[in-house]
Amino acid sequence: MPSGAVGRRRSDGKRTHAAILDVATRIASIEGLEGLTLGRLAEELEVSKSGVYAHFGSREQLQLETIAAAQEIMEREVVAPALSEPPGVRQLKALCERYLSYVERLVFPGGCFFSSLLAEMDARPGRFHEMAQAGAREWWGLFAGVAADARERGELAADVDIDQLVFELDSSLESANYYYVLLRDPAVIARARRAVAGIIDRARAPGASRA
Repeated sequence: MPSGAVGRRRSDGKRTHAAILDVATRIASIEGLEGLTLGRLAEELEVSKSGVYAHFGSREQLQLETIAAAQEIMEREVVAPALSEPPGVRQLKALCERYLSYVERLVFPGGCFFSSLLAEMDARPGRFHEMAQAGAREWWGLFAGVAADARERGELAADVDIDQLVFELDSSLESANYYYVLLRDPAVIARARRAVAGIIDRARAPGASRA
């Protein structure tokens, strides 16, 4: 077979694999990681179970790759755009806004993939519990780093409790995610935006710009 044909076949295979994972992330956001099986995915894709198996080899590998695919989406939709903003409070606000936008646009039909994963795995020991735990710590760590930088720049009060600030912001975002998915009410997102703005404003240094 000509080398060009081999390259095209591999490229087609990668695109198919990525398309399968896109469907898998959507299923898992609604039905949970435990609801994601080779058979369930095959049913959704209207292909044979053996066809899906050929791409992953096991249910666990499918689940692991689904989490990785969801991480890439979260990075693209939330983290990277937010961190492209100027550092400090603007970056902190951007993290919150990008998350709320990602929820509002239903990037995943079941809401934030990782909120769903955390709710599903929080009390279940094992590999996926550890992954959910590590992901939560990484998310909080990202917020804490951005907030600490804003404090060092004099935009937040010198005595602001960073961990408490992150907890309050994250609580507002998570609440918005759960209730927006449940109610599909834009007022939920609007309330979350006001809550986030209030939390950040109360943490600002005296005389700091409100930009």
